This record gives sequence, C-alpha cells and structure tokens, in this order.
Amino acid sequence: MQGRTRLTDVAEQAGVSTATVSRVLNDKPGVAGETRRAVLAALDMLGYERPDKLSARSAGLVGLIVPELSNPVFPAFAQAVESVLSTMGLTPLLCTQSPGGTTEDQYVEMLLEHGVDGIVFVSGLHADTSADPARYQRLRERGLPFVLLNGHNPAIDAPSFSTDDRGSMELAVRHLVSQGHRKIGLAIGPERFVPAHRKRVGFEEAMAAYVDEPTPSVVTTLFTVEGGVAAGTELIEAGCTAIICGSDLMALGVVRAARSNGRQVPADLSVIGYDDSPLIPFTHPPLTTIRQPVAAMCQAAVTTLVAEIGGSQVPRGELIFVPELIVRGSTDAAPPAY
Repeated sequence: MQGRTRLTDVAEQAGVSTATVSRVLNDKPGVAGETRRAVLAALDMLGYERPDKLSARSAGLVGLIVPELSNPVFPAFAQAVESVLSTMGLTPLLCTQSPGGTTEDQYVEMLLEHGVDGIVFVSGLHADTSADPARYQRLRERGLPFVLLNGHNPAIDAPSFSTDDRGSMELAVRHLVSQGHRKIGLAIGPERFVPAHRKRVGFEEAMAAYVDEPTPSVVTTLFTVEGGVAAGTELIEAGCTAIICGSDLMALGVVRAARSNGRQVPADLSVIGYDDSPLIPFTHPPLTTIRQPVAAMCQAAVTTLVAEIGGSQVPRGELIFVPELIVRGSTDAAPPAY
C-alpha cells in the first residue's frame, strides 16, 4: 500500500494513528495483538490487499464442518466461528455439506490428512439420534480435540454447546398466550434431531402449563420453506390462530401458506420463527422469532477448543445458552372466534 490517503483511510477505519498502520503493514514489533487485528480488519473491509509478508502468516488449522448453507443460520455460525478463530491466530478450513455431496465422515478424513489441530462440528451427525456416535469416539481415540455445537449426545466424549430449545418454546408460547391465543400449533423438523425433539417437548410442556391443551397440534416436516408451507396449511386447517416454527425458513413457509389460504399475518394468524437469521428483520411482515445467541456460543466453543489444543483439561458435558424472543410484526392479538 502506498500513499498518505490510503494510510489515513485505514487508520480512521481501525481507530488508530497512521504511524500504527505503518508499523503493522511493515510487520514491525511493538504493536498490541488487538490493535494489529483491528488494522488487518480495516484493510480487509476497505478492500485493500494485505502485504505478502502478512498474508503468508498462517497459524494452526482448525476444521469447521457445517450443514448445507441454504439455511442462513448456518453461514451465521460459520462466520462467527471463523471470526473467533482468526482473532486467536488460527486458520479455519470450512467444510459445507450438501445433499449427495461430501459426507461429514469424508470431510473428517480430509481434515485429518491436512493435519488440523481440532474440529468444530455445527449441527452434525452428533445431533442425529439415528447416527452412530462411535465415529466421534474413534476421533477421540486419535487424540484430536473437537467441540459440538447444537445437538448434545451424552455418549460423545466432547464439550457441547447448545441453545436452550425447551426454554425457547416456553418463551414463544407465553408470548402468544399473553396475546389471547389458545389454539397454538408447532411446525417442527424431524424428531430424530436433538434440537427438534427438545423443542417439541418444550412446546408440549408450555402448552400444558399455559393453555391446558390435552393434544397440542404438532406437525413434523422439514426445516425448509416448503416444509413450512405443508405444516402451515395443515395447522391452519386444524384451526390454529398462531404457529411456532422450528426455523425461520419454516416460518416464511407458514406465512406463504397463510396467504394462500386467504389469511393475513398477523391479523388472522400469528407466526414465530426460530434462529433470527440475517435479513429476517426485513421480511414482510418482519418476523417475530427466537434468537439463538450465535456469537456467545461460538466464542465459548472456540475458546474451549483452543484451550484443549493447548493441552488444557476442559470440561465435558453440555453448556446451554439462553435464547431471546425478538418480537416484531408477525405476532399480534388473537383474532375474534369465528
């Protein structure tokens, strides 16, 4: 980089002096790690190419395996994990799955061949109760540190980090009941996935506590827009005035189903999503949803992984994070009885 203007631009973006920017760009000592990262981040944000001496610096490799990226919550997890790894001087290797593509097991073998220091699994086979957890035991026997995000399995000897799925349903049901709803449905994904099962249990517990509904309406489908359309159509026909969904994509499908059935959201039907994915605040109407604390979960998971990579003893078991109900325009008072 040359020119006073560019130095000034980077300095303003990073909140430091031009002299500090110059020291970082010339790889000089005496600059705090946090300050150095701020300057590098400013370079990246402004679209400047890093000098070769800085680009070449690559620390330990950490694998990051996530499901398909069509659900925007998974790119959000990937970005948060990568951000924390980068601040710790580690280089992430992102592995994304797609139907018919490379499997989780194949990715693990590839990562082992690349000599990674650890692996972060996001909503992987560990979350699927029909999958054999022995694959993770074999990984543990090889001495490779790894952590699990969303989907705790007590048979797997690894630190686990999850959102409180059961508690999230209590938040959603209580909100809808406070608005006068009594006929509340749940649109959820396959129950073999731990988060889906926990949501269903939490929903049924909350309905029993707040509504005393003997057989609450639950439709199991896929965590997709199409799955939401199918579940929404069935739950609307069952007379639900509000529907809680297992993902934001499902919620968008429910909104579509409502419109196809001549219903208005939220006048005729209230809808709650789950995740608070990027762009969800800009839907029409803006979606009320359960926000997963993605940044906090990823910070804790990566910090734990790095500690284990460094030889520290880290606690096993599950750390559960509290979600937050974000109220927007897709929920309102229950409509008058027909």
